[in-house]
Amino acid sequence: MTPNPAIILENASVKYRSPEESYWSFKEFAINLVRNKVKMKDFWALKKVSLVVEEGETFGIIGRNGAGKSTLLKLVARVLAPTEGRVVTFGNVSPMLELGAGFHAELTGRENIFLNGTLLGHPVREIKQHLPEILDFAQINGYIDAPVRTYSSGMVARLGFAVATSWVPEILILDEILAVGDEEFRAKCYHRIAEFQRNGTTTLIVSHDMNTIMKQCRRAVWLEHGTVQSEGPAVDVINAYHNSSNNN
Repeated sequence: MTPNPAIILENASVKYRSPEESYWSFKEFAINLVRNKVKMKDFWALKKVSLVVEEGETFGIIGRNGAGKSTLLKLVARVLAPTEGRVVTFGNVSPMLELGAGFHAELTGRENIFLNGTLLGHPVREIKQHLPEILDFAQINGYIDAPVRTYSSGMVARLGFAVATSWVPEILILDEILAVGDEEFRAKCYHRIAEFQRNGTTTLIVSHDMNTIMKQCRRAVWLEHGTVQSEGPAVDVINAYHNSSNNN
């Protein structure tokens, strides 16, 4: 039986415009803009990317810094709209695009659980029901009622992951989130991802750790300068990426 698609990108492109010259202040930029002296240049963060990710698949995205990996995830999460092409998703999306995304530094960890859960579309009643599980997974202990600005990056990652994965999402997006935290925390994350896989969750993982991609993903894509360089079985894509790096 042919698997159903969970994510479809058809010639998806994202273009940014930026000034050719650097400006020391916004005031300087605004004055030159009014005088029509600002010359703009186009930058394509993604260019004609086409992908189909199957329902229940864990799919890896690799590439150097600035290759367009996070931009691709933001398209799937609907944070960005494509300049050209289209992006179609089937199911609710739970994104973890960066550490502390959706968290307010001055609010406590407990308050941020409710804030982040609400942003993910969950009613307060459900968040209260999931609160014990979130606290148990995050293991913030006595810091849960302290402001998030006092947290380490690992604590923020644990709390963010615990909130995002307390509900079984149909599409889960992870951007380097598994690169932080200790070995025990990462093992818990992998165990939860494995549970999601068994329940049919589609997962997108961006990582510079090729071992993570190799272990978690059957297929992967390699992006370079916003374009697809290779797509297919994860081992083949990683080998192509390594060969390119060795030749440069």
